[in-house]
Amino acid sequence: MIQDTPSPVALITGASRGLGAALAEELAPQYHIVAVARTTGALEELDDRIQAAGYSATLAPMDITNPDAMRQLCRSIHDRWGNVALWAHTAVHAAPLTLAAHLDARDWDKSVACNVTATGQLIPFIAPLLGESGQAIFFEDFKAGEKFYSAYGATKAAQIALARSWQAETARTGPRVHIVSPAPMPTATRARFHPGEARDDLADPRAEARRLLSLLG
Repeated sequence: MIQDTPSPVALITGASRGLGAALAEELAPQYHIVAVARTTGALEELDDRIQAAGYSATLAPMDITNPDAMRQLCRSIHDRWGNVALWAHTAVHAAPLTLAAHLDARDWDKSVACNVTATGQLIPFIAPLLGESGQAIFFEDFKAGEKFYSAYGATKAAQIALARSWQAETARTGPRVHIVSPAPMPTATRARFHPGEARDDLADPRAEARRLLSLLG
């Protein structure tokens, strides 16, 4: 449900868990959060934490690979608030690690749809909301070309290539496009790639969210 708010809007795609949820909680004191993810329960838990801290969020339980849903969301944001001050794109499909010669076609299709195609659709949808003064953040992961990371590494690299083109194209006009590199965190995605890894040495997502936001200036 879209709510009225005087605060600037921060749109988080992939907000239900991990870095996306941490960013939402860190941004909530200054922004009204529009949290997008497929997992309704996790979004509601995020909303509970944000409200308990005294702030507000709008939940958008939808799949970013559905262009009609995302187009409607962007239209609703425009009609209610007019613009988005900040977009953080943390949504990603993490296909199981496997040999390139053993790629599962369904995992490949999901990786392309979420990591590449959706990004290529979202940028044109969200760019008008950001205007010249908004900011967008993408999150790099240097896995392209590493063994076993074929689907994830290739599609994540393609996503960042799109972001770099947009960054270069808007360097003088805005919006400001940032590409940052998160430290390893104890997220579900990392656990899928590194089961049994000791988690004590990994960065706390909230602390990492603060660090990455500090890079925006």
